[in-house]
Amino acid sequence: MARLDIKQDLKALNNAIAAENREKFASHNIYVINVMGSPGAGKTTFLENILPELSKHIQVVMIEGDLATRNDALRIEKTGVTALQINTNGGCHLDAKMIENQIQKLNLNSIDLIIIENVGNLVCPASFDLGEDMRMVIVSVAEGEDKPIKYPIAFLEANMVVITKTDLLPYLDVDINVMKKYIADINPEAAVFETTKKDGVYKADEVVEYILEQVRKKKGK
Repeated sequence: MARLDIKQDLKALNNAIAAENREKFASHNIYVINVMGSPGAGKTTFLENILPELSKHIQVVMIEGDLATRNDALRIEKTGVTALQINTNGGCHLDAKMIENQIQKLNLNSIDLIIIENVGNLVCPASFDLGEDMRMVIVSVAEGEDKPIKYPIAFLEANMVVITKTDLLPYLDVDINVMKKYIADINPEAAVFETTKKDGVYKADEVVEYILEQVRKKKGK
């Protein structure tokens, strides 16, 4: 049987479109965040709580990725932020072409920040560039302190890691300092933040301020 050697990068087309997306975002001074995390990590809850605060200062649009339904997009829309839905119909990640299709629907001149909530897992999304400025990984303490070393690629490529559900620590056999050490061992450059819910109030002020700082830097303000 003859051997077939494939020399072409299978992600070459995606990377080319991602580069075009990045150039388009740059030309409009739009900052873009690609959010990744396991199902149940608290991605949408996190976004529901930071979007109203971000929206006080800048114009934000969400792109929601999921296998099926508009459930998360509907939750986001209740915050007052526009949410565009992408259903992958079984696909385990978003790709650059999907994002290109969505941004054609937007008036890019009126947007400061686009947040993309990727499909819920830490494997496939980590391998596909969408044209983003920041890769953010959401990980909850409920997933276990060893999550970073079990899924190192996602954390290796992350610019920012948000640890959620820290209010559950008293009830879990999890050492958050061990989790942080694993993250630092994999990627010492990643900014790491914690969120918590106390007395019914979701606390993520440092995350909001950090995102606003990145947006302002890109706009040169």
